[in-house]
Amino acid sequence: MSVQTVARRYAFALADVVAASGEAREVQQELKTWEQMLQTNDNLRTAFANPTIPLDQKRAVLNRLVELSRPRTTTKNFLKVLLQNQRLTELGEINKKFEQVLDERAGLVAATVTTARPIPEDVNARLEQTLTSLTGKKVRIDFKTDPELLGGVVTRIGSTVYDGSVRNQLQMMKDRMTGNQ
Repeated sequence: MSVQTVARRYAFALADVVAASGEAREVQQELKTWEQMLQTNDNLRTAFANPTIPLDQKRAVLNRLVELSRPRTTTKNFLKVLLQNQRLTELGEINKKFEQVLDERAGLVAATVTTARPIPEDVNARLEQTLTSLTGKKVRIDFKTDPELLGGVVTRIGSTVYDGSVRNQLQMMKDRMTGNQ
């Protein structure tokens, strides 16, 4: 079974649980924190991924981390289920799917907007309004910067990319001038 299929199953199951308890975004944030912890700590990630380390030892480590961080009961139980099923190392992919499921259920669409430099708040608000009218849904925007764009904006919504960057316009101009259209 592919990692995406597994992640989707866990994400839907968790979304059903948190919808009933009304703690979706809180659990989501806690799981992101756990994902970051696993990504930044090589020893921890290796220990949880190592099949030669007994489950009881892994469980003891997880219990101690839970004790120190004190996440919500739902988060704690979910982490324990992932450990029991040897899926804790797939938390990153599960979190991505979980975020998508929560957004879909809330009628949101996620967009990534990349600019050469940070843009002012009033421009952010206008961009959000434009994307909302374009998609017909409320948009949650993740802003990023990439100095290589030179200027303009690149927006990704799902698999659709709107490239209004200066870099892209220069490339298109070059292609037209050289006959490579």
